[in-house]
Amino acid sequence: MFIREEIEEREALTLSRFACRSAASKGRLRMEEECAIRSAFQRDRNRIVYSKAYRRLKHKTQVFLSPSGDHYRTRLTHTLEMCEIARTLARALRLNEDLVEAIAHGHDLGHTPFGHAGETVLNELMPGGFSHYRQSLRVVDTLENDGQGLNLTYEVRDGIAKHSKGYGEVLPADGRDLPETAEGCVIRYADIIAYLSHDLDDAIRSGVICDSDVPAGCNAILGTTHSHRILAMVQGVLAGTHPDGDFLSFGVISQVGEAMQELRHFLFHQVYRAPQVHEEFFKATKMLKELFGYCMEHQAFFEQEIGTFASSSSMERRVCDFIASMTDRYAQSMYQKLFLPKSLV
Repeated sequence: MFIREEIEEREALTLSRFACRSAASKGRLRMEEECAIRSAFQRDRNRIVYSKAYRRLKHKTQVFLSPSGDHYRTRLTHTLEMCEIARTLARALRLNEDLVEAIAHGHDLGHTPFGHAGETVLNELMPGGFSHYRQSLRVVDTLENDGQGLNLTYEVRDGIAKHSKGYGEVLPADGRDLPETAEGCVIRYADIIAYLSHDLDDAIRSGVICDSDVPAGCNAILGTTHSHRILAMVQGVLAGTHPDGDFLSFGVISQVGEAMQELRHFLFHQVYRAPQVHEEFFKATKMLKELFGYCMEHQAFFEQEIGTFASSSSMERRVCDFIASMTDRYAQSMYQKLFLPKSLV
């Protein structure tokens, strides 16, 4: 018996009836032979972690643009922290941890340089708009592996495409926007728990806000340290989640849910829109707009930078893919090269 088959047998025996078993996957975009050692979702996780797009996350903004300190979160450390929270939830609920990990590692691959400022710019410039979650799916389906994509399973792709909630409900009433697996729903909660915790932590470290600025109600319910807040929110989700017929009904007990929403509102208005943060993102917005325009107007330069990759796509689409793939420092370096004068002596 292959090791993979033993893994699939263990999943059948130990996972909850609400879990998605790897042997029951709806498959990949292209058929391929199964691995003798790894389950389908383990392979997906490995493919994502070994990808170029994953490595670039270490130099992409989470909240603070090019921070001078070593301890501020980047898009990669957000992904790692979120993955740990998701695994904790999945294990407690006896869901498929391999599937949860694969979605978690892939959920932000399409994020732009300079965080949501970059996303806003590309959404304005691209016909049909732009969102990081759709771009994440494009990365794994089309852009990675020299244009061949990673050929992930349906369930991982579904979780990546439906992980984002913006400022809306974590699990919206409109079922079209919900992941098809319980594991995908776990990701949505893990994502918000992660960023509520670490964005607040980074904002206090940076001096944008003080400990005393945090709403008293949030402190009373969630605690006053990073670890206490995560634990309180994880426990709140577990306490509010219960079987509902053939589905696992996710929720958060009321006090914790209200504190999470209050903290979310506080971060949006007091941190993400704080002058220290907003002013730098305004500069980043200008930078990306000019880079996009230059690439559109100077096709020879663009082809030299990117080659003939994805040449069947429109010029706007190719430039968008290029800009979205940039790390913060690469975008800054290219802007300096193209638009800032050089010293001649």
